[in-house]
Amino acid sequence: MKSADDLVDEEQGFLSHLVELRERMVKIVVVVAIIFGCLFAFRNDIYIAFAAPLADQLGPDANIQTIDPAGSFFVPLKLVLMLSVFIAIPFLLYQVWAFVAPGLYRHEKRLVFPLLVSSTGLFYLGVAFAHFVVFPIVFAFFVGVAPEGVQVNTDINRYLDFAITLFFAFGIAFEVPVATVILVMTGITTPEQLVKARPYVFVGAFIVGMFLTPPDFISQTLLAIPMWLLFEVGIMFSRTLKVRVTEAGEARDARDGVVSDDASADDSVENSVENSVDDSPDGDNTTTASKETNNRPPLDRKPDTKTGGYSNSLTDAPDDAEDSGP
Repeated sequence: MKSADDLVDEEQGFLSHLVELRERMVKIVVVVAIIFGCLFAFRNDIYIAFAAPLADQLGPDANIQTIDPAGSFFVPLKLVLMLSVFIAIPFLLYQVWAFVAPGLYRHEKRLVFPLLVSSTGLFYLGVAFAHFVVFPIVFAFFVGVAPEGVQVNTDINRYLDFAITLFFAFGIAFEVPVATVILVMTGITTPEQLVKARPYVFVGAFIVGMFLTPPDFISQTLLAIPMWLLFEVGIMFSRTLKVRVTEAGEARDARDGVVSDDASADDSVENSVENSVDDSPDGDNTTTASKETNNRPPLDRKPDTKTGGYSNSLTDAPDDAEDSGP
């Protein structure tokens, strides 16, 4: 049973983590509030730039309108708040990393940090692709197919909801290379298996686009094709990763081979001692004890692995000393 001092130490450690988590959350809120305060005065200009892909397609005779009396104030306010969080994402992820990193080993940091940075950059890239490439095409199609005599006047709140939905859809879809690399690094699949699943991924991309985008085939297609191309990019990176992991596995096998030779030498010594003990007067009892000892598996012997076998050397590496900081 744990003593009272051990319980107190555990409780104090847990409370210290809660205090640190609160401090980092306060920092995140303060940074978002500062960004929001800087952008608030430009909320109307920000919304005009945000709605430019649609306004350019409506023409001079049509306008983006609001049917809510308070919409002209709250919709730009909501957009600025979302933009503040969007800009603060790198700082937010840094605070999460700084909170988690002291408990990670060095090889775990090498695994997590690059994925964290690349996933953030790909999310930004997906949002930019949606705003500058997808929106002009989609809105030009919607305005062009409107029946004769129908004037397209979109509500600002509905446009905001539509745009945010597409932003998140494309931001998440652009994380496909990261997901592919994670699957390979964890040993769940291999690049060869991903290549065989290529037709299913192509069809699945259109199914995912059907659920993540509004009910039109233009935005669905514009989401599915980049997802498939990013899947191919993920396969390329996975093959490069496989070579690195294989080389690390061969180095590990070479290191384990030295240990196996030492273990074989120890077995030879034990057998020699056992044979010499057989000639002693009370050799029966001694021989039995020696056999029992010899049947025990050596503590330092590692399981045999295929030389150069494809395994995750990053996560299978022996745990090294914990680092004190991110």
